[in-house]
Amino acid sequence: MIAISHVMEADASEFLSLLSKLDTETTFMMLEPGERSTNVADQRERIREIISRDNRAIFVARNGKALVGYIAALGGSARRNRHCAHVVIGVIKQFAGHGVGTMLFQKLELWARTAKIHRLELSVMIHNERAIGLYKKMGFNIEGTKTHSLSVDSEYVSEYYMARLLTSVAGK
Repeated sequence: MIAISHVMEADASEFLSLLSKLDTETTFMMLEPGERSTNVADQRERIREIISRDNRAIFVARNGKALVGYIAALGGSARRNRHCAHVVIGVIKQFAGHGVGTMLFQKLELWARTAKIHRLELSVMIHNERAIGLYKKMGFNIEGTKTHSLSVDSEYVSEYYMARLLTSVAGK
């Protein structure tokens, strides 16, 4: 059974392992295998920094004790963009297509509304049809295309820029 919870500093080692596994399992994440230079102490500090801010969060999906996915929202640091959060999500292959991504987005939306986040935004490679389907299901719309924004396996790849607008708990 999958459980979704906030990441904790104590999860740093396991979370770093999850990120590294995602780097090797798919070309859809930003970093290539072996490119991640973060160590456990750095990851613990990064988690501490994120959870100390009211407009930033990371949620993890657990299958028993094992981390199988995550979603992060990184809100803006200036007054003018505090209401916007950039979203990153990853689910290991074994659990892809089993509702984990949907569960992570549902938890993120609940948090975002209480954190007064009005805009969730993300980018996705235009050939990542599974992810685009999930994002559209969760209410995201394509706002534009970033042409040749990445180089993957020596080929240029374009991304869609997608966003979803939320209303806060107070309805603003």
